[in-house]
Amino acid sequence: MNPQTEQILAEIREANLSYLMLAQNLIRADRAEALFRLGISEETADLIAALSPAQIMRIASGNTLLCRFRMDDDLVWGLLTNHGKSAANDATARLHASILMAGRHQEAA
Repeated sequence: MNPQTEQILAEIREANLSYLMLAQNLIRADRAEALFRLGISEETADLIAALSPAQIMRIASGNTLLCRFRMDDDLVWGLLTNHGKSAANDATARLHASILMAGRHQEAA
């Protein structure tokens, strides 16, 4: 395996560990907000909340990224990358994008 591939895999493992730790902390601090912010189901939240540190380390050590982008349509990306607009329009676009993503979270739950 070349050094660049090894570096990418190490970064994936680090991102997985950070994501799992953040997710667990969010779930334990405010479950309802965590479900919304993470875009996960109640069942997934239960599973993540119950993971031991050893389990988190083992899961994070895989070569597959555990988190994914929730914005998989052009409308949301367009709103989030609203270049060249005024600050007021930018805030409105971000709010609109948040509303769209919240609706998609409800559909997935």
